[in-house]
Parts: sequence; C-alpha cells; structure tokens
Amino acid sequence: MAAATSPAGEPIPTASNQGGQADTSSSDPNLQHEKLGNLSADIIPQLFKLYDCTATPADYEIYAPKAVFEDPLMQAHGVKQIKSAFYSIPKVFKEAQIVDYTITEEETTPGSGEIRIDNVQRYKVAGKTINMVSLIKLQVQDGKVVRHEDLWNKNPLWNKNTIKVPLIGRAFEGLRRGNMMFTHLLMGFGKDPHTQN
Repeated sequence: MAAATSPAGEPIPTASNQGGQADTSSSDPNLQHEKLGNLSADIIPQLFKLYDCTATPADYEIYAPKAVFEDPLMQAHGVKQIKSAFYSIPKVFKEAQIVDYTITEEETTPGSGEIRIDNVQRYKVAGKTINMVSLIKLQVQDGKVVRHEDLWNKNPLWNKNTIKVPLIGRAFEGLRRGNMMFTHLLMGFGKDPHTQN
C-alpha cells in the first residue's frame, strides 16, 4: 500500500508490524503514538480496544454522535448501535484481536481525512482459530470518526451502489440493518456493561 501524503505533498507516518514505513517492534496493538499520524494518534489505540473486546465506554468517544459503522453483517447508525455491534463480539467469540496491520492516513484538512488499516483479525470460537483479512476504512471529520467500514477479505460491501441490480443491493442493506436492530435489542440498546473497580 502506498504511503499517504499530506496536502502539502509530505509523507504521513504509518505504523505497521509487518514492515511498513514505520515499524512497531511489537504485535501489541497499543501503538507507539509517535509512529502514528495526526489523525491516527487519538483514534487507533481506542479502535484496537474495540476489536479486542477490552474497550471502555470512553473508548467510543472516537465516534461522532451520528457515526455509521458497516461490515458485511451489520449497518449501525449512531454510537449506541456501534457499541451494541462491538459489545456482541465476546458473546460469540472466546477471543478476538487484530494481529497484523499496516496503517496509512491521508489528512485532507487538520483533523479530517481517511485512515486505512490493512489487517488480519483473529477470532477463536468452539476451539477453532479463524484468521480473517480485512481492510478497515475510517472517515474522520473534526477529529471524530463519522464512518467506519470493515471490509472483510477487502471486498466492497454489498449495497445498491456495488451490485449490478440495485434492488438486490437494497435487500442486502436491509438485511444488515435488520441484523443490527436485532443485535441492538439483544445487547440492551448499547447499554455499557458494568465495570469492576
């Protein structure tokens, strides 16, 4: 993946544990802040906590109130639905984490732009380990994530714009919204779990 550049044409730092431009010496997703670009530094550590199921309610402050999260199973609107989507992961998987990643960003204006995380996610369920290639795309405005897409196997999401028959694309969008609403109901409408002191 090519390194991103700023509007002035200067390269933006990337973080990687696979040999990208900037290399972290650990697979620990709590990245070294000096190796992340301006957009990524305040977002990536919290995002990785969401994926490894260790997030606190404060970690969801990376999202704008009306942010959208989409993956092939769900389409969440707003922070409470995004919480439900991520709080449901440990209900299904014994373990979840991002194990390999390369992060690039393109800052279009201060505090706004796109962050891309080319990654491998590892899940454990029923004694089996599943490794999944993914591309996470984050649209950021004023320092907050407004759109979060998780593209499994780097394939585009199926919707009215990506499928040749728009009606079928709309059906897939409706299915993802239905999955989200059912999950949202099961997860207490985004209610934060009780934390122990």
